[in-house]
Amino acid sequence: MRAPAPAFAADRNGETIERAQAALGGDLLEARERVGEVQLWVQRDRLVQAVTALRDTPGLEYQQLMEIAGVDYPERAERFEVVYCLLSLTRNHRIHVHVTTDDVQPVPSVTSVWPVAGWLEREVFDLYGVLFAGNPDLRRILTDYGFTGHPLRKDFPMTGYVELRYSEEEKRVVYQPVSLQQDFRNFDFMSPWEGAEYVLPGDEKAALPQAKGAPTPLSADTVQKADATKTPVAAPAGDSGSYAKGTNVSADARANAKPADPNVVPTQGKGQNQ
Repeated sequence: MRAPAPAFAADRNGETIERAQAALGGDLLEARERVGEVQLWVQRDRLVQAVTALRDTPGLEYQQLMEIAGVDYPERAERFEVVYCLLSLTRNHRIHVHVTTDDVQPVPSVTSVWPVAGWLEREVFDLYGVLFAGNPDLRRILTDYGFTGHPLRKDFPMTGYVELRYSEEEKRVVYQPVSLQQDFRNFDFMSPWEGAEYVLPGDEKAALPQAKGAPTPLSADTVQKADATKTPVAAPAGDSGSYAKGTNVSADARANAKPADPNVVPTQGKGQNQ
């Protein structure tokens, strides 16, 4: 009995590259097998024809576009790579199709092959600034209205240029230039498990009080001895057996005293019965 879905096998990569070379011809610039996956570099201007051939050629049949990713290499002349992740349901196999470009040369849109590419291309445009020729609605999709720049470029600052906050004075959300205290601009590469050797702002509030006798940051001249700060306590006016109101009553007198309430019967130290 044939399995309902073929199992993924890495040994299909070799035949996939051979079939892709035969199907794409001169449109294929380079083919690699890396970490168990097939990577194909194709000409930018021939992208639509290349992915159409990968979808319709028997033995390849990559029917689904799963994702479009962007990569930024600032040191290259064409700094951006646009990666198309394709899935063959028939063969249970995946490939990556790469094209290179810059922030001026547009990449042909593949919305005519996979309509789902419309939103995926908008994400790459929003975060990297890559243009797509033929996309019917190439607008920002993840960042806010009026956002300046493209956040996933390597030359974009991690803190951004503007910050968003609620203004109590204006009673609305406002934009303003990013202003960070100098304390937050000190970075280190220490392991978070080891911890930093310095105290971050606000961490002193979580410190536990030191035990008695722990070292103090004060100098010896400013430390006052505990005995010197004691307040003298006056001796009590009566003995320890006295009742309130300052009267001294002996133990025998208390034992023979009659209760004020006639219903209360003394029990010689065993409590009172009513």
